[in-house]
Amino acid sequence: MASVLLLPSSSSSSCYCSGKINAAIHVPKLPKLSLSLPKIPMRNLGGELNTRDGFINTIPVEKINHVIDDRSHNSSTNIVSTQLYAILEAVADRVEMHANIGEQRDNWNTLLLNSINMMILTAATMAGVAATAGGIGMPILALKLSSTLLYSAATGMLLIMNKIQPTQLAEEQRNATRLFKQLQSQIQTMLAIGTPTQEDVKEVMEKVLALDKAYPLPLLGAMLEKFPTKFEPAVWWPKNQVLQKKNFLHEGKQCNNGWSEELEMEMREIVKVVERKDIEDYVRLGNLALKINKTLAISGPLLTGIAALGSAFVGNGSWAPIVAVAAGALASTVNAFEHGGQVGMVIEMYRNCGGFFQLLQESIETTLEERDLEKRENGKLFEMKVALKLGRSLSQLRELARNSASSQVDEFASKLF
Repeated sequence: MASVLLLPSSSSSSCYCSGKINAAIHVPKLPKLSLSLPKIPMRNLGGELNTRDGFINTIPVEKINHVIDDRSHNSSTNIVSTQLYAILEAVADRVEMHANIGEQRDNWNTLLLNSINMMILTAATMAGVAATAGGIGMPILALKLSSTLLYSAATGMLLIMNKIQPTQLAEEQRNATRLFKQLQSQIQTMLAIGTPTQEDVKEVMEKVLALDKAYPLPLLGAMLEKFPTKFEPAVWWPKNQVLQKKNFLHEGKQCNNGWSEELEMEMREIVKVVERKDIEDYVRLGNLALKINKTLAISGPLLTGIAALGSAFVGNGSWAPIVAVAAGALASTVNAFEHGGQVGMVIEMYRNCGGFFQLLQESIETTLEERDLEKRENGKLFEMKVALKLGRSLSQLRELARNSASSQVDEFASKLF
């Protein structure tokens, strides 16, 4: 038994000593599995149905596009508003500039008028004293020389003053200030109750540039002609703009936008009265004032020049001192009447009034030429604006149109000026 038990151990030890182990592992083959995944249907996000709590909510594509359009519209509106605010700042700056320069040029008129008249009167006094002193000597020569120099200086200053017409320059700046303030209020109204577009920005820019051209700030190279060959009303608006086209009424859609055949006939009759009475009268008065101003502008320097020659010959004849003193007195009177009476300002006032009526005429005609009633300004609002511009009530405006239709008009369209 011992020998039998020991044999396996010896054989196993001999096997372990040899270091060779033969083992075979048989892994059973697994069956092949074929998995089939269900196909996920493609979903339309624009028309997706969300089922929650038993309710179905639909998000249409149109709503998504509408939200995107609203955002782009708001962005463009903000850009337009920003541009209008920038123009508004420029207009406010122009209001201040024209007001300051208008005050400065009014001071020019006062200072130059007083200085030139004092020079003329002083020169006339010296010429009279030199004539009464008699004899020949250094004091008389000094008086004659001083009188001649003062007359000559007054002549040169009068030529410059009559050329630039300070009273007319001051009136130009006052009108420019008023018109820029008017444009400023229009922009503020547009931003407050309107929906401005890029066309509005372009139109406002054209108005600003037209005002800059009509009432320039500099004198050299850009000053308006003070003595034109023919009187013409002022033009401060763009010629190609469509006037009175904005409608800020929010009362719903009205039948014919407030227009009727009777209202159109009324506006046409108002245009006839304005053209036949108001514009014609202001053109006539403007031409008359222009002729008077030309005569005065020539007479003043001519008289001071004659007085300078007379003062140079004081003591050489009996007529020389008379000419020097009389011409000096007349020159002072002419100068006081021309610049103290502000004839240039009157001419500019007539130009502005004529331009006002011409703008009103073009505004009505442009509105009536538009055949699409919805593109016009509301008829009732337009009629009220015309009545206010002419200083009349609506009943007085309609009565004026009826009188014009029956050829019984003996009054002007405007009751303001």
